[in-house]
Amino acid sequence: MSADELTPPEAARWAARAGLSLPADRHAAVAATADHIHSVVAILRELDFGDTPPAAAYRAGEEKRDAAV
Repeated sequence: MSADELTPPEAARWAARAGLSLPADRHAAVAATADHIHSVVAILRELDFGDTPPAAAYRAGEEKRDAAV
């Protein structure tokens, strides 16, 4: 386990801070789910979206089509 992984006791603490009731038998599952979400988001943060316009600029049905199609 890396130092960045959420432990079951930390998951319980964060749930309590958020005012959520988290049964003891769910601490490990919540921690594992949070770690998985964090790993996916970490991959997305590494992507370069420099030339990608924001979603608000997208207009459905106005895609440029390849002339060969």
